[in-house]
Amino acid sequence: MIDFEAVERAPVAQEPFLHFLAEGVLTPQFLAAIKTDFPAITSTGVFPVEDLDAGPSFAALIEEVRSKRFAQLIERKAGIPLQDKPLMITVRGRCHRRDGKIHTDSKDKIVTGLLYLNDPDWAPAGGRLRLLRSGTDLEDVLAEVPPTGGTMAVFKRSGNSWHGHHPYEGERRYVMFNWLASDLAHLKNMGRHKLSARLKNLGLWNR
Repeated sequence: MIDFEAVERAPVAQEPFLHFLAEGVLTPQFLAAIKTDFPAITSTGVFPVEDLDAGPSFAALIEEVRSKRFAQLIERKAGIPLQDKPLMITVRGRCHRRDGKIHTDSKDKIVTGLLYLNDPDWAPAGGRLRLLRSGTDLEDVLAEVPPTGGTMAVFKRSGNSWHGHHPYEGERRYVMFNWLASDLAHLKNMGRHKLSARLKNLGLWNR
């Protein structure tokens, strides 16, 4: 499903933190199939992919994200050994208006990637990921990433890997993949996501 050559061709920027953007990573045909098979997510926040029920096309996409070939490709472009690092895959289906505040990601993460699964045209002004030069100004933009289906953004986590987006509320679908620093980091992050998912299902957390 993933067009590995499209990812391979994406130019890599090194400053102020390593990042690259790839478009057309999924064909319209595959994107339509994945949309049909996307898990039913009615709450905001991100959910461990293992906890979601999805159809075969979405499951096939996840298998490609887990593949050795994909890890080798990201490893080569990022210049970081990843194949001995644990991979965490989470999924978002909906966005809350409070989401998108500027942050760098936690120190547990080595590389963050987002593969967007929305319609080919994204009209709203909000919900567009911005890679930033600073942690205080959402307008100090390195790159803006509309969450259109088949667009992928990948960056190396660092102390200045600032990113965020303007407020948006509604459906906003993506698969996020993170290579983590250790098995302990993986256990900690998965535990946090699973706890928040349980609280949402119980109606005890509205994000």
